[in-house]
Amino acid sequence: MNIMIVGVGGQGTLLASRILGRVAIKEGYDVKVSEVHGMSQRGGSVVTYVKYGEKVYSPIIDRGEADLILAFEMLEAMRALPYLKKGGKMIANTQQMNPMPVITGAMEYPEDIQKKLESKINLQAVDALKLAGEAGNIKAVNVVLIGLLAKSMDVDKQVWLDSIKETVPEKFVEMNLKAFELGYTM
Repeated sequence: MNIMIVGVGGQGTLLASRILGRVAIKEGYDVKVSEVHGMSQRGGSVVTYVKYGEKVYSPIIDRGEADLILAFEMLEAMRALPYLKKGGKMIANTQQMNPMPVITGAMEYPEDIQKKLESKINLQAVDALKLAGEAGNIKAVNVVLIGLLAKSMDVDKQVWLDSIKETVPEKFVEMNLKAFELGYTM
């Protein structure tokens, strides 16, 4: 299984990949995780590859190989589209974060990204920012999306909950469990 997680620095893509990797290990799979950081500290792109299966030899996912893309922001979803394999699925947060060229006025944020994606692929779009706020912290977008992903996978829910408890700092566990539940029950 090839899963690509894309977002902007500070959105929690790395934590999401750690949770997903831990779940796959608990399920008995060989797991490889690779992180690609752009200018992540300045709001740049962050891409994480999570591959798992009976035996995985490389952590990298090439164009057209991703079974699933988990996108934390719409422009990053559009950028990741070439990596999605035919028949693959994308789960995307509807949030839009302006990259530096848009902030400086050098470019405009593309219009209608969600509609463009929906016309090409199997897209499940959700306002994860709103749900994260309901969970108690807008930074929990990542775990809302993990909850949505978990619902579509054949893994016992308790494995996901245990993995969150083992991965997230203790003081944030309850809020993240609530965020997961909000995504899971969508």
